[in-house]
Amino acid sequence: MRGWHVHEVAGSPDRLRYPLLRKNGRLEEVSWEEALGFVAGRLIQIREQCGPDALGFLNSPRCSNEEAYLLQKLARAVIGTNNVDHGTGVYCHNSINVLLEMLGLPASTNSISELTQSEVIIVDGVDLARRLPVVAGTVLRAKLSGAKLIVIGTRYHRLAHSADLFLQILPGTGAMLYGAVAKVIVDRGLMDSRFIKKHCHAYDAFLAEVRLYDVLEASETCGVSPQLIEEAAQTYARAGCAAVLYSTGIEGRTPDDIRAIVNLALLTGNVGKPGAGIFALTEHNNLQGVCDVGVLPDRLPGYRPVADVKARAEVESIWKTRLPAARGISARSMLTDKGDGKLKALWLCRCDPVSTAFFGDFAQSLRDLDLLVVQHLFMTGSGQHAHVILPTTAFGEERVSFTSTERRIQLAERVVDPPQGPIPAWEQLTRLARLLGADWNYGSSADVMDEIATLVPFYSGVSYSSLANAFGRQWPCTKEQPLGTRLLFANNNNHAFHFVPVCKPTIIPAPWEYPLILVFGQSLYYWNQSVLIQHSETLRREHRILLLDYPDGFVEINPEDAKELDIRDGERIRLMTPDATAHSTARVTDEVRKGTVCVPYFVREIERDLLGSVDGSALVWTRVEKEPA
Repeated sequence: MRGWHVHEVAGSPDRLRYPLLRKNGRLEEVSWEEALGFVAGRLIQIREQCGPDALGFLNSPRCSNEEAYLLQKLARAVIGTNNVDHGTGVYCHNSINVLLEMLGLPASTNSISELTQSEVIIVDGVDLARRLPVVAGTVLRAKLSGAKLIVIGTRYHRLAHSADLFLQILPGTGAMLYGAVAKVIVDRGLMDSRFIKKHCHAYDAFLAEVRLYDVLEASETCGVSPQLIEEAAQTYARAGCAAVLYSTGIEGRTPDDIRAIVNLALLTGNVGKPGAGIFALTEHNNLQGVCDVGVLPDRLPGYRPVADVKARAEVESIWKTRLPAARGISARSMLTDKGDGKLKALWLCRCDPVSTAFFGDFAQSLRDLDLLVVQHLFMTGSGQHAHVILPTTAFGEERVSFTSTERRIQLAERVVDPPQGPIPAWEQLTRLARLLGADWNYGSSADVMDEIATLVPFYSGVSYSSLANAFGRQWPCTKEQPLGTRLLFANNNNHAFHFVPVCKPTIIPAPWEYPLILVFGQSLYYWNQSVLIQHSETLRREHRILLLDYPDGFVEINPEDAKELDIRDGERIRLMTPDATAHSTARVTDEVRKGTVCVPYFVREIERDLLGSVDGSALVWTRVEKEPA
């Protein structure tokens, strides 16, 4: 949706035009030479005084491939640290390591268009209609053509309304549900034994763990009927080709949930054939790309482990420099404990953790830094604490590439000239690297892509000229396969997949005095906090419309729970845990299931008052009461 209104964002009168440098406590406009010179000097000073690991670099998963690549190269090859990560690492368990572990490649196995060939589609933990409407349209067209649609999640939404089966589970029970589904498939003999024997390892260990699951126990734990679990399992397993789509709704739980999904696809042989597979949906337009090019604390470009001597040597031979071997610190560690206090400087490229990260008082963390550099189009919550702000160009004002949720590398052409002042982020990084003594000679973003193609095997057949002549190329796009790869593992005769046993979860029962589960999640209305939406008049109206009724925010409670508690929509309520109390307004809605209270991430006061340092993926039990009159 933001793409449709990008012209409003780019044309906003609030765009930053010139670099801002903090002088005497205030941010003042300065020249590019002064701003970059100051940054270079401070980076050198901090590195000499505290070592290279005192610096960290974060970018947004909306950055282009080129600027993401140069940011991590600046950190590793020029500064000498692996402290690089993408902004989503602040608040979710990313599925990359799980997919690498089990499939060997960290991406969606199939193409979105193939969903029209699917016989069964599972959608887990994401409201496609609101978040990924293009994908939602494909799924609904597949259903109209005869595909069975199974929706799993804690919230009711528009796609759930169209589902053949809707499993509205209790929060934190995804792994238990999928384990029970696998148990049904095994007990009914519906597994693809031929596929497993030919392609999979560790099946016996997986099978031993699955046999410990019990459908009746899972039914009670997850809050769905055993008949529904049985029907979902048989519907999925009996399909000739079945697909599973999951997104950040599931990544906000645990890696075991994702392992359980991959186990299910392997158990039924739904890998390597059209209309089947695993779709790791990303709601940021380039989460796939920034990870491909190395914006990870433990992986170099092409997912080479930083600790692997041979892998480092491959990159060192191209970059002509020695690279650090120690794993870097994660995004969350950079912002919460600042790497046990060692982090003194932080670079934020197009990301704004103060406004959008879900847990922690990141504003205080940023205020405590010796140097904070922000690259962005606008003044942001994080920018308020910056020492330097470097204005960037907007989408459509530069020629760069992005890699979508289906591995599709696409070229974004420059269609309008940027306003006077801002320069592309990749060019800013190039200028800075030269000031720091690096021999970077990128004359255009195409030069950067040529180097990415040299270093990242999946991109070896990619060039701007090839991308410009097609609707992108899906990686692996190699010199041997210059047209790209629509379907991963189609010829998987020599490829080995790995089951990972998922231990049956131990679910703590609700204490009688705190009977409701407190859920912090992405309400449909969360994105009103996005700085880009705030600068689009159309999107601002659409995403803030509910807040006209709840101007101070809200928590969501099921109508049945509200009736039992004598709470009406719009009334002030108290949420209590054993250790704390918070206050908010009730939004009574059947979007959340009975037994849960959902708090949108943007209601910071509740997160601060009730969670403190508790990880947001942990279960928290609460009691709700009306505020006294």
